Amino acid sequence: MCQAAPRCKTLKEMDLIKTSEPDCYCYNQNSQMEWKYIWSTVQMKITSSGLLSIVYITERHSCQYPETILAFIKCVIHNFWTPTETNEITLIINPYGKTVCFSVKPARKTFVYTISVTRNTVDFKLFLVFLAGVFLFFYAKTLSRSPIFYYSSGTVLGVLMTLVFVLLLVKRFIPKYSTFWALMVGCWFASVYVVCQLMEDLKWLWYENRIYILGYVLMVGFLSFAVCYKRGPLADERSINLLTWTLQLLSLLLIYCGVTVPQFSYVVIILLLCSWGLHYPLKAFCYMRRKMKNWFTSEKLVVKRLTEDEYREQAEAETTTALEGLRQACRRPDFPSWLAVSRLQAPKKFADFVLGGSHLSPEEISLHEEQYGLGGAFLEEQLFNLRTDSLPAH
Repeated sequence: MCQAAPRCKTLKEMDLIKTSEPDCYCYNQNSQMEWKYIWSTVQMKITSSGLLSIVYITERHSCQYPETILAFIKCVIHNFWTPTETNEITLIINPYGKTVCFSVKPARKTFVYTISVTRNTVDFKLFLVFLAGVFLFFYAKTLSRSPIFYYSSGTVLGVLMTLVFVLLLVKRFIPKYSTFWALMVGCWFASVYVVCQLMEDLKWLWYENRIYILGYVLMVGFLSFAVCYKRGPLADERSINLLTWTLQLLSLLLIYCGVTVPQFSYVVIILLLCSWGLHYPLKAFCYMRRKMKNWFTSEKLVVKRLTEDEYREQAEAETTTALEGLRQACRRPDFPSWLAVSRLQAPKKFADFVLGGSHLSPEEISLHEEQYGLGGAFLEEQLFNLRTDSLPAH
């Protein structure tokens, strides 16, 4: 029997109960944990031909002395939750969590309701939450620098948690940090409560007030995007680091909420934190590995053929550099100038070159143009050979 309510009936997997009497039910925690049920959940579906409501039964001390902050939030929501009447209710329960007790109250005693208990071996929603947490942990730094993520997350925050978004906008007008954080906690709990209430009646709200919902989403989303666009993406390194740490903390929370076995989530969180701490040593190891590979691996020589223009430009540049080097060498004090002059046929030309003149005389330049310029003998010979090669053989 359930410890919180001794008179409640105990539910087990594969149970199917049909009754019209209001009663309370409890699902007790499984004592033996199995690793193959890491992402499994227990689904309780309550259906009736008429309207009915459920009320959670929680112990008083569970709110005063909660084990975790998540347990406290759940307890507060259950205590302030306003039961709504409907003809179909689905409860998703963690099989390894705390004992869950609730009472079913039909609107009329003539309404017969059915309670069916089934186990989902793999809850894909839970598995996607876990994968989203792992992805967010590793890509938090990249996302915090992405303008697309900045604008999209700001728009979603403005739509889902309007109170928190407005409070962040008026933060500069709040004089004390203690007042700001007190308002932040209040706005956060109020936003979570409103979102949970709307998610419970989302199907009914969508069919009955579709136009109003679309109008609210478009208007608030546009205003949120406009505010984010006006402020621009984060540029301060301190703000970027703060957003990165916030996203990593959120990722750890998603990992914790994405599994039903707490021990597995603790192991994954510890491994992620260790991998984050070993990021810099691994980065240094990869850098040294690339350096060692470059040292011991001979690179293949890439042969590139030069065009005629590139060949001419490189020849002129190298010739100019070599002539300037020769001129500087001849100007050194230890250069044997008398020995060089005694062996030259044109000493005056050499002296003019050392003092900065050209290494060619006007006669040599004129002779080169006649030989290799336009209309020169060399060019005519090349053209004649080309015409001879292109003639067909008889």
